[in-house]
Amino acid sequence: MTQLHFQPRTTVEQVEESTDLAPKFGEDGLMPCITTDATTGEVLMLGWMNAEAFRLTIQTGEAHYFSRARQVLWHKGATSGLVQTVVEARIDDDQDALWLRVDVTGSGASCHVGYRSCFYRAVPHGAEAGMPLTFVEARKTFDPVAVYGDAPNPTQL
Repeated sequence: MTQLHFQPRTTVEQVEESTDLAPKFGEDGLMPCITTDATTGEVLMLGWMNAEAFRLTIQTGEAHYFSRARQVLWHKGATSGLVQTVVEARIDDDQDALWLRVDVTGSGASCHVGYRSCFYRAVPHGAEAGMPLTFVEARKTFDPVAVYGDAPNPTQL
């Protein structure tokens, strides 16, 4: 596979108004990526990409991320089978955040805890501030122990 190269960032106009792909990664080498279901628009997860993950996502059409907890590149679904196939990828105005619209194979879940979305709990606000979190997904879509084993997940610690 040919190595995909990003354009150097030269001017504000080039970054914000041209067709050049010139992503800006943070000091840690990462860029946030919000991932939504291509059909429903539901937010599935927030992940992080380094340049290699972004290149692989573009080249393969399947989502790749960088795990901050494990400090490794990972292909979403490589272990679980819940592969995220990219329908559309967008980059924001200053090219420092990504949005992926994806179709997810299998149960359609994207959360390693077993829920469809990683955003399965609501945070009370206003008059309800300080109350416990509320589950907005009634049940898990898969058994994470059956998929990943019973080892603690470092992202949960």
